[in-house]
Amino acid sequence: MPLKQKQHAKMSLPSAVLGLVAVAASLRLSVLSLAALLVCSAVQAAEPKLVVTTEPKSQPESFTEAPDGSLIIGSASKPVIYRAAKGSSEAKIFIDVSAAEGNVSFLGVLADGATNTLWACEIIGAGKNRHSILRSFDLTSAAPKLRWPLPGDINLCNDFVVGPDKALYVSDTFGSRIFRLKPGASEPELLIEDRTLDGIDGITFLGNELYVNNVVSNNLYRIPLDPSGKAGSPVQIWPDRPIKGPDGMRAYQGKLYVAENRNGRASMITVNGDQATVVTVLDGLTQPTAIEPAGDTLWVGDRANDKAIALPMPN
Repeated sequence: MPLKQKQHAKMSLPSAVLGLVAVAASLRLSVLSLAALLVCSAVQAAEPKLVVTTEPKSQPESFTEAPDGSLIIGSASKPVIYRAAKGSSEAKIFIDVSAAEGNVSFLGVLADGATNTLWACEIIGAGKNRHSILRSFDLTSAAPKLRWPLPGDINLCNDFVVGPDKALYVSDTFGSRIFRLKPGASEPELLIEDRTLDGIDGITFLGNELYVNNVVSNNLYRIPLDPSGKAGSPVQIWPDRPIKGPDGMRAYQGKLYVAENRNGRASMITVNGDQATVVTVLDGLTQPTAIEPAGDTLWVGDRANDKAIALPMPN
């Protein structure tokens, strides 16, 4: 072999080896990527325990499970609240306010078994001109109880939670406010009004601490409460991955469960101080706005597809 060819061969051998190493590394990455994809797909394809449907185009916005195991569903497009008996795949109209209230709709719903009360956010109008009424009904008979219009020309009663003090805490998305209705009071009081809450949506207690999310800014906050119940400035919680369109939010066994309506996900959040770890529970949804942990079941709503999906509670 001529000298030049020998020199070329000597130079080509390391290059060839490096090329094979690069190919092997590429194949390894491809295998790992495929494995990750398969894991994600397995989560998305997990079989639900039950799927509950409502009327077409009813846009189920919020869920709550009653003490008897039935699922109560608020409609964001119709003046009705649905109820599905435990184990049933069909939700039927439980409350219809069209005769008295006209063409309204509902956002948040919450069953309070201790007082046999169903709380609901009744919405009047559309777009930014909406205003709202805090409603309550008998959880058994559906008879109307409280009717309290939120103050101001523009407001949006969105969701609520019963706190450890037995008071009802109500989020006002357009008003950047939280109201509190104490036990025995005839109407709520203003707990906090803060610009960081412009877009407040989900609200819940994790132990004795009040947490809210913001569907506009995609943020999560803790609202400090002193021993007298006075609220301090919201404290931002920093998740380890972005949450997009955080909507319905509930707490269960030390975790926060959030429907991300712009991520198509239902997520479980573990809070540690001002940091948080986010784990995807269900992906591939069209418009998830509702979430409800109940015993060994996690209910997740897909508003655009008019259904509630029951999943095994994640560990």
